[in-house]
Amino acid sequence: MNRTTPVIPQDEIQRQRDYCNDLRARNSQLDAPPMAYVDTYGCQQNEADSELLRGMLTEMGYEMTDTDRDADLIVINTCAIREHAEQRVLGNVGALVHGKRRNPNQIICLCGCMAQEEHIAEKLRVSYRHVDLVFGPQVLWKFPELLRRVYLRRGRVFETQRADGAIAEGLPVRRSGKVKAWVSIMYGCDNFCTYCIVPYVRGRERSREPERILEEIQALVEQGYKDITLLGQNVNSYGKDLGGGVDFPALLERAAAIPGEFLLRFMTSHPKDATPRLFDVMARCEKVAPVIHLPFQSGSTRVLRAMNRGYTREEYLDKVAALRERLPQVVLTSDVIVGFPGESTQEFEQTLSLVEQVRFDALFTFLFSPREGTPAAKLPDPMAKEEKSANFNRLVALQNQISLEKHQAYIGSVQRCLVDGLSQDPRNNLNARTPGGRLVHLQGDRELVGRFVDVAIEDCSTWALFGRPL
Repeated sequence: MNRTTPVIPQDEIQRQRDYCNDLRARNSQLDAPPMAYVDTYGCQQNEADSELLRGMLTEMGYEMTDTDRDADLIVINTCAIREHAEQRVLGNVGALVHGKRRNPNQIICLCGCMAQEEHIAEKLRVSYRHVDLVFGPQVLWKFPELLRRVYLRRGRVFETQRADGAIAEGLPVRRSGKVKAWVSIMYGCDNFCTYCIVPYVRGRERSREPERILEEIQALVEQGYKDITLLGQNVNSYGKDLGGGVDFPALLERAAAIPGEFLLRFMTSHPKDATPRLFDVMARCEKVAPVIHLPFQSGSTRVLRAMNRGYTREEYLDKVAALRERLPQVVLTSDVIVGFPGESTQEFEQTLSLVEQVRFDALFTFLFSPREGTPAAKLPDPMAKEEKSANFNRLVALQNQISLEKHQAYIGSVQRCLVDGLSQDPRNNLNARTPGGRLVHLQGDRELVGRFVDVAIEDCSTWALFGRPL
């Protein structure tokens, strides 16, 4: 395989496991097992990373807790995609100083995308001195070594040097449930959209070998997982660095051929790389869920060009048409940014008209958030904040109406749903998902969790369906 991305040697991975054993021996000498809390912000890739962190912590002899109040070790896995997320993290990190005063031996770690931003790392170094360990996503595999260094030095450790990243296989995983699972198939991003910080903090695109991915999926199916999501910043770029002839449609088809009762999902797909071959695989393979998240970001070709998205409005609409020709009932969701620097009122109206034409099942809508270090942060931005907010509200109102109408069309139908968890609502104690990922609330026996069930849809809201198991 003509790989261009480096792979961490297995002797290095074993060295990390040895560090886990060292820390386990240290922790076994305590009166009680130490407690660890992992707090996750941001995307599904961060959730998958946190499962690796929990896996390593478990090997180190920590027990997990769901609160920072009784934790001996706190790991905060951060997101840098928007300013609001960063400010929320910094506020919560600042509040941890009180717990550290009560328990001076407590270790506080901050990792993830924020840690890789130079100005954030420097702010943590100067103003958040109760934080003991800071490291970026490219060195997550070295977490045991870095934590051991904190204990040995009894001082602060920063590992935030910029790097393209590598592939690390064989790390322990502690998954958060028994029904749904994340499988990272690649890391990093090469697209460099002008508004996005991800390529700068997560490094360049690098793919896992297909055999390792398929082995992981097969193991998950054998363990009883029913809903498996393949993750990457742009899954459609999978395999470009491998040179082995396996691209994403080929990987998806091979994964769908694994025996068992399960559904495959994937995210995120970049429109410029979404091909008819991918749509054909989705239509042909029953185990591939009929849903795709295809961010369009703006309905204006000029704005898309300024964003460096690599496609036009017309090309995006053509891809949607090709997708729906093959999968008429596909559930289509998307992302859109309102108020990109220089966006005019007329260009925003083009976004509204695209939403009206495509009729997405759901939208994730964002006001533009300038990210230090990205080209868009330096662009002139004359539109008033009040006008941007008004435009944002118009977009949300339009999409809410479309989502409600889409959900109303389900009423009276029977959907094959996966019951994936318990609800806090006593009237509808179970949560389920349609194959297209629509949330369904229903009443039923707790033993239905983890099973596919036919559900009669009887009612809906803008954001969910309501039904009864047949």
